[in-house]
Amino acid sequence: MSGSRLPFDGGEALIKRSANAVWKGGLKEGKGTLTSASGVLSNTPYSFGTRWEGAKGTNPEELVAAAHAGCFSMALSNELGKLGFTPESIETKATVNFDKTDAGWTITFVHLDVVGRVPKADRSTFEKAADTAKRTCPVSRILNVAQITMSAKLL
Repeated sequence: MSGSRLPFDGGEALIKRSANAVWKGGLKEGKGTLTSASGVLSNTPYSFGTRWEGAKGTNPEELVAAAHAGCFSMALSNELGKLGFTPESIETKATVNFDKTDAGWTITFVHLDVVGRVPKADRSTFEKAADTAKRTCPVSRILNVAQITMSAKLL
């Protein structure tokens, strides 16, 4: 994006990211791979076993949790920066609940556990920034879940 302005600088930019899934076979015996355009995921295995039985590999819900944790951490850093604070570290764990509903299997709930080291920040400021980040993080906004909860702790 050389020469173009980034969205957070007040410019307009369309950013596209992509990943590819290949699935072979039926649901229970089949196997798949996930590859991201960046190459970070490269033929990463996923299957019925990785999704439902704890087998080695990943699954869509784990990837959603990772995306949400990463996006939220960046959004929180941004919110703290707006308030004049630079975090030493932000560690976020996103737990995705995947439940059988009348509509079928659905991500119904996400809980964010966040711990931050932010020099000179007080608890109230940190919690306010975390709440704003929870509401404004793009992954929070795209997830059409019943509820996203969070616990935020400043060290």
